[in-house]
Amino acid sequence: MPKKPPISNRISILREQNGQISQAALAKAIGVTRQTVIAIEKGHYSPSLESAFRISRVFQTTLEDVFSWDEVSEHT
Repeated sequence: MPKKPPISNRISILREQNGQISQAALAKAIGVTRQTVIAIEKGHYSPSLESAFRISRVFQTTLEDVFSWDEVSEHT
């Protein structure tokens, strides 16, 4: 089974805190498909740096507020 990327995120929380932004609306705002947003949100896929910046800008916050690096899973 493929290992999850060591990057976690708060996208679903931020979507809820920012007026229930849908996955489809976020996808359109950052230029990807809804399926890509779902995969990123679930931690099955790490976004490109460009997409990560776009996501943080949609929520008007920093990359570090959206994404975090889990060093523990990196070594397992």
